Amino acid sequence: MRIDVLTLFPEMFDNVLSSSILKRAADPAVTPAPVRYHLTNIREYTTDKHGKVDKPPYGGGPGMVMQCQPVWDAVHAVEAQDAGVPATRIFMTPQGRRLDHRLVEELADEPRLLIVAGHYEGVDQRVIDALEPLLISIGDYVLTGGELPAMVLIDAVVRLLPGVLGDETSAQHESFSTQANGLLDYPHYTRPPTWQGCDVPQVLLSGNHAQIEAWRREQSQNLTQDRRPDLLNRDEQTD
Repeated sequence: MRIDVLTLFPEMFDNVLSSSILKRAADPAVTPAPVRYHLTNIREYTTDKHGKVDKPPYGGGPGMVMQCQPVWDAVHAVEAQDAGVPATRIFMTPQGRRLDHRLVEELADEPRLLIVAGHYEGVDQRVIDALEPLLISIGDYVLTGGELPAMVLIDAVVRLLPGVLGDETSAQHESFSTQANGLLDYPHYTRPPTWQGCDVPQVLLSGNHAQIEAWRREQSQNLTQDRRPDLLNRDEQTD
């Protein structure tokens, strides 16, 4: 997969993409690497002689709005760098579809993601309408820009790509996964068997895999009912 990020602050991604699993996923020593990251500074595509990419909003109001021209030119220039691979255009915005595991799984099947991280008060609506991107939100709150949401999206997608996680089954049994029926994950325990007077559930020490699996299913169901009952009715809500 190729992931392009268009932003005014590409330096914000340096530590995130060069650490832990996201770094290993793009390791050039692996052929082919599961993912390639490409960061682009939108400011490089402005025609303003002072390098500005934003203007005050029409109609008044606080903040600044990113202009159409640099965003439009940046998107098309970046897409042309690898024209043979179709890009799924994404804008990170509080007005978008809520990011969930189902959407992450869909995006993990795409060959290329092109993510635009807006900033300030947002992006001129005309260029959004013209580019027709998928609008994605990571929650009902507002951040200073789309960079952090873009990092969340990248992390969620990349870890589902084949060859990224050490154990290919790891992502199959996590909260919200299809294999877990969209429920929350069961509790996890490790050594020592007793810590501060608290014991690991005996069934996990029994070696009986059928009983362990049944216990995990029950725990997953109970946790979901207690903490996220909305997930139990999600299929009915989306029909």
